[in-house]
Amino acid sequence: MIELQQLCRSFQIGDQCVHALDHIDLHIERGEYLSVMGPSGSGKSTLLNMLGLLDTPSGGEYRLNQTATSQLNEEARATLRREHIGFVFQSYHLIPRLTARENIELPLILAGIAPKQRKPIIDRVITRLALTDRAAHVPSQLSGGQRQRVAIGRAIVMKPELLLADEPTGNLDSVSGREVIELLEELNDEGITLLVVTHDQAIGVRAKRELKMIDGRIASDSARPAITPQLAP
Repeated sequence: MIELQQLCRSFQIGDQCVHALDHIDLHIERGEYLSVMGPSGSGKSTLLNMLGLLDTPSGGEYRLNQTATSQLNEEARATLRREHIGFVFQSYHLIPRLTARENIELPLILAGIAPKQRKPIIDRVITRLALTDRAAHVPSQLSGGQRQRVAIGRAIVMKPELLLADEPTGNLDSVSGREVIELLEELNDEGITLLVVTHDQAIGVRAKRELKMIDGRIASDSARPAITPQLAP
């Protein structure tokens, strides 16, 4: 599904060139569950942005479903994002004036899907995320865990093949964090390819494959048996 070949991303800061990604080779099969760990500045979020087509490489190639993405224009990249990729961020990035339902509905509106077609899709997502009684509330009226479930709903409403989560439990208490990561794992069990960037070792070890990054490179790439360690209560 994903193929990175010698992928690089460099930034010029003053007279210094910073190699955020340094010749990354990576292959990810459809349906995999990966965690990406490493210290701050190791390139984790840059890698996620690259996989999400939010940034373009300085060199190398990124193929998504055999489509070479590096030379695509922004319109083509936006189409790929909309049709194949969902995002979940630490800070939710919900629109404050929209209700939970309207935030989830937004990708369908942007995709030009008619209101009659949107309603049953949104109803299913809201029910799945246990948000029925909170659907008419704006983000300021929701708990952190509820906001993140809304963000997940927005991310999956277009039925993406790839779900990218950047510190999805970083702003949550332990109970809400456990609920969110278990929900993401359920989606992976249903076939979505899941990649989670995290600093939390207790979350990182839950993935079936763990990448560790240092200085813009993949320092280790290890698979583990499909076990589910328990998060602290």
